[in-house]
Amino acid sequence: MTADREDPGGNEAHRDDDDDDERPDFADLYDELAALEGVVDDPEERERVREAMATAVEAQPTGQFGRVVYGFTTRDAAQSVMGAAVFGFPMLVEDGTRDIGRFLAGHPPLLVGTALAGLALVIGILYVADIQAVRIHRPILGVIPRKLLGVVAVSLFVAVVGMLGWGRVDPDTPRVAIGQILTAWVPMGVGAALGDIVPG
Repeated sequence: MTADREDPGGNEAHRDDDDDDERPDFADLYDELAALEGVVDDPEERERVREAMATAVEAQPTGQFGRVVYGFTTRDAAQSVMGAAVFGFPMLVEDGTRDIGRFLAGHPPLLVGTALAGLALVIGILYVADIQAVRIHRPILGVIPRKLLGVVAVSLFVAVVGMLGWGRVDPDTPRVAIGQILTAWVPMGVGAALGDIVPG
């Protein structure tokens, strides 16, 4: 059913009741501010826009999902460590991790494919699954998203420390060790991504 209304300027506008889903949300507001930041020439004005963006993110309505998030803070790092640990501890104690790592070490294309698949999973969780409205803001070197780099680095750190610290790899066989660490890292990367963006 279509309802007619008049806007304050006297022009008649038409709106379907089904258009409620197309109303601008907070993510749209953030994107507009980001676009404004890109066209502002004056450094001081650009900084004011960035401050407005940060304030808007802090002031957005509370909720579990659909929040705008960007960057990678120490709090994000801590949450990623927890996520990586929860998902990764089973991989540290399972002998299957070592067996898979040895297999991958003997098949370099599969080793590379596993690394790429793990990276694709992390990217999918952060930027495709739409769990949160993750925005890329001021990427490193203009191309590397801070959140992606942070999640990958934290989860890889947990995998390396865990596997070495618990004696699950032999440093004297580096290719096998890389395969085993990579095997542990894939679920840790998934856990770190979820730990970063899922609240609570």
